[in-house]
Amino acid sequence: MENENKQLVLSVKDLAVSFKTDAGLVHAVRGVSFDLFKGETLCIVGESGSGKSVTSKTIMGILSANAVIENGSVVYEGEDLTKIDESEFHRIRGHKIGMVFQDPLSSLNPIMKVGKQITEAMLVNSDLMKQKYDRIISKEEAAYKNIEAKRKTAYQRADRLIENSDEDYNKQIYALDSKIKEAYYKASTINPRKKEMSALYEKYEKLLHETKDGEKRKAIYAEKQKELQPLIDEMNAARVEASKEASQIQAENKQKIKELTAQKKSEHARIAAQAKQLKKEADAEFNASRPALKAALDAKKKEAKAEIEKYKVEEKAKYDADMAALKAKGASEEELAKRTKEYNSLFKISKEEAKAAALKVMAEVGIPQPEVRFNQYPFEFSGGMRQRIVIAIALTANPEVLICDEPTTALDVTIQAQILELINRLKKERNMSVIFISHDLGVVANMADRVAVMYAGKIVEVGTAAEVFYDPKHPYTWALLSSIPDLDSHEQLEAIPGTPPYLLNPPKGDAFAARNKYAMAIDFKSEPPFFKVTDTHYAATWLLDKRAPQAEKPRIVSQRIKASLAREEASKEQEAKEVKSEDNGGDQNA
Repeated sequence: MENENKQLVLSVKDLAVSFKTDAGLVHAVRGVSFDLFKGETLCIVGESGSGKSVTSKTIMGILSANAVIENGSVVYEGEDLTKIDESEFHRIRGHKIGMVFQDPLSSLNPIMKVGKQITEAMLVNSDLMKQKYDRIISKEEAAYKNIEAKRKTAYQRADRLIENSDEDYNKQIYALDSKIKEAYYKASTINPRKKEMSALYEKYEKLLHETKDGEKRKAIYAEKQKELQPLIDEMNAARVEASKEASQIQAENKQKIKELTAQKKSEHARIAAQAKQLKKEADAEFNASRPALKAALDAKKKEAKAEIEKYKVEEKAKYDADMAALKAKGASEEELAKRTKEYNSLFKISKEEAKAAALKVMAEVGIPQPEVRFNQYPFEFSGGMRQRIVIAIALTANPEVLICDEPTTALDVTIQAQILELINRLKKERNMSVIFISHDLGVVANMADRVAVMYAGKIVEVGTAAEVFYDPKHPYTWALLSSIPDLDSHEQLEAIPGTPPYLLNPPKGDAFAARNKYAMAIDFKSEPPFFKVTDTHYAATWLLDKRAPQAEKPRIVSQRIKASLAREEASKEQEAKEVKSEDNGGDQNA
């Protein structure tokens, strides 16, 4: 599905993430897979609630406490990030994988100067010898710590087997119990003559309000009762009949509940035994691997200490020799101080060095007068400038991967364009890989190398930017393209009907079927697989099945594609003319 000639940086496979709630598990991400390559921008697009941010937070290891990674892997530098411990994540998060969040104001400390916020991470990690030590032992330490994290993950998944089994039976029991309650509620509230009774009550209440004479009021009461009594008798008869039906429903469903409860107990015992065996196997693997990994880590620590000590001795000898030579030739205090500063900078990042690095990165992200802005607070910056500060913070550690979670949503259109241009420039200059998350296809049109369209926790279409924009195949992608304005829009935009499904109980079949005007019967029964369009373009829609009827793109999408291609062709012709004109001018000058 991906370009094999590029260097793979990050690989997400069959990722499934749910959240525990009082109502049950909400299945936010349901089997997401994608690869990220060196120097590319992958844009993940979809409506709110499609699982985009949950996917990015899983990569960053910042899911909330009620999140459960049910399946899948996130592989970076040979490690599965779903199975590593927090200390290993600390080595990766912010240092190798950075993130820019949606709202810059909530990302920044309002009572801390921006300069301090930019330099904070550098100063926290200012001990360069500790960094060197950690780098040397990182592989062995990760292997040792991750075996414990792997066992913990195995335990969690074993427990989830039991929870899933219980949850399935609980849902069935709850449905039957609800059926009984509904039947009794109906029996207590049914009234086939409700409208007539309401009309009579209203009629006699009006008469009683208008009549003050006591005898006449008695007569009205008697007449009201006489007229209402047949209706009340009919209502009571209906309720007695409904009560009999409710009793029958209760008898039938109570037996089913009893059977399901027994099955649940039996299945719970079976799954618990299976889970116990999985835990036993995890323990066996842990106990078998741990001693060797611990020995390897201890040996590596010893080696790292020796290497650092050797480095310190060598650098101290160089420093002493240089200082002696400088003093012998009568060097100034400034020269001596400069050499001492160079020597100290080998071991620790000073505040001056951190500030210099911060000013450099502030200038790099386009903040004017960085020396002045360094000492200002976030409220003194505009929204666009605050987002530049957040990007600067993310860049201080020179990450290999930058995740941008809707970084332009809170900004106006002109500032959006500037931030997008900035991210593009930084990506090229630093050769970073970028995951750009947005709900707006229009925003990512000039950003993406590849686009993944997400809906209801799944990727429904993936391809190069040109393939997704000029040859979209999934009806949801059509709907997104139809709903965004552009320069060629002369008609009313098409809104996507309905709302995304509630993922507490994900729908059967294609999750978009209920909102899809092209839906077929199969869409409500079976989930579509990925159909191959090209080597880089895939879409999960039954419309690509050979047996499906031909479905044309919405007219607005076809017109936009046609207009965009025409503009692109005209632009190429204009560029060719300009090049030809420059060449002719050069020949004449020669």
